[in-house]
Amino acid sequence: HNGIIENYSELREELKAGGAVFSSETDTEVGAHLLNHFVQTGLEPMAALRATCAKIRGSYAFLAIDSKYPDRILVAKNATPIVIGLGEGENIIASDIPAVLGTSRRVVILEDGDLAEVRADQIAVEHAGKPVERRPQIITWDPVTAQKGGFKHYMLKEIHEQGQAISDTLLGRIDHATGRVTLPEITYTPDELRSIKRIMMVSCGTAWHACLVAKFYIETFARIPCEVDYSSEFRYRSPVIDGDTLVIAISQSGETADTLAAIDLGGKKSKTLAICNVLGASIPRKVPNTIFTHAGPEISVASTKAFSTQLTAAYLLAVYLAQVRGTIDIDREQQLVKELMHLPAVVEETLKALPQIERLSRKYTTARDFLYVARGICYPIALEGALKLKEISYIHAEGYPAGELKHGPIALIDENMPVVVILQRSKELFEKALSNLKEVESRGGKIIAVTDTVGSKELHAAAQDVIEIPFISEFLSPVLLTIPLQLLAYYIAVFNGTDVDLPRNLAKSVTVE
Repeated sequence: HNGIIENYSELREELKAGGAVFSSETDTEVGAHLLNHFVQTGLEPMAALRATCAKIRGSYAFLAIDSKYPDRILVAKNATPIVIGLGEGENIIASDIPAVLGTSRRVVILEDGDLAEVRADQIAVEHAGKPVERRPQIITWDPVTAQKGGFKHYMLKEIHEQGQAISDTLLGRIDHATGRVTLPEITYTPDELRSIKRIMMVSCGTAWHACLVAKFYIETFARIPCEVDYSSEFRYRSPVIDGDTLVIAISQSGETADTLAAIDLGGKKSKTLAICNVLGASIPRKVPNTIFTHAGPEISVASTKAFSTQLTAAYLLAVYLAQVRGTIDIDREQQLVKELMHLPAVVEETLKALPQIERLSRKYTTARDFLYVARGICYPIALEGALKLKEISYIHAEGYPAGELKHGPIALIDENMPVVVILQRSKELFEKALSNLKEVESRGGKIIAVTDTVGSKELHAAAQDVIEIPFISEFLSPVLLTIPLQLLAYYIAVFNGTDVDLPRNLAKSVTVE
């Protein structure tokens, strides 16, 4: 089973009342018991599957085998990918095309709401209780293209995987019955979490930008003072930390040498915790508590889905700390969680801006310097956008708080300097950023505006290009506003002919100082 059964708590109680005995707390086991319940009433396998899916709310792709019918596999699909590879005397079911290409190039891609019964020599698909035909597609990808899922580069593939990656980060961490965050991997007691007086966050590169956003989450929700430091600086100073300090490390690989040394130093005097993508890596082994992002393999050196899942994990942690410490009430927590649950779907909506971003990127391929500016919680996103551009296109780019323009950077602005302005939907901050944008306009700067505020006439009048994306919430805007910046960097790099996935002088995991 992939995905989330949102109403698993209420289904669990129903099933337990009927005599079901559970061996885990997972939503997946609820699905198995539910199917078994309908099988035991005497329904045929497909009828039992149909009845099961009618009771389930959420996103799922799952397979099931009934021991009475070992010659067939039952398949259900809703909002989570699943494909069937058609072979000779065999059929293969997987979540992605590359997994089946070793056996077959003929692939049936199921649609949301489809149910299927798959045997070795045939498949039967139905939708809304009626048989349907899903024509096989012939996949002509070579092995390298197959690994990239048909995308030209791993980076573009990983940008598109962010919605699913965020869903995987949320999996098992939200109690759908209560609408509250649950983090079973946190072993610190409530009293230990309430005793925390200060948080230090340590990381490098893109993960450092994630820490800057996390600082907003933690201080706003949990009301704990939070500092952010580069791992390489933290480890070589004498930080003031004690037993009431929580040191949090964020690392995609879990092997970053400076972050490993920093968390090792923190662990000698303080509580420690990590946010990481790789199970079994060195950093998770150093700390008693790790929130794994479950983003899946990230091949491109420039981080994309690892960053968005780090923000998601940090949001979960901040809400959980706030819950334990009593700094938000249950209504506020449920609202924050509800917005978070919508995030994967809104990520998919945001990706629809891709054609526009590809077109406008051509206009800026000859620029040699960029300025990225934003305010508040989106200032770290300006830093991240600038980093992505310089990493893969080798174009100089700087990120600044928009309020700092007049303190030096404005001297650089002329008709050759594109300025990317990130404006989030916040009455006060939007107007402030718009004011900064007009200062750029008056000095002849070329303005690319990225915003989740739709239809601002002032903005369209001042900027050469405006990229509008959906709005979800003030605190989740950083995740969505990052995506257009990733795509802008990607297409400028492609048009400049650089190696997007393996930029010069960089490595995926920095394991030396």
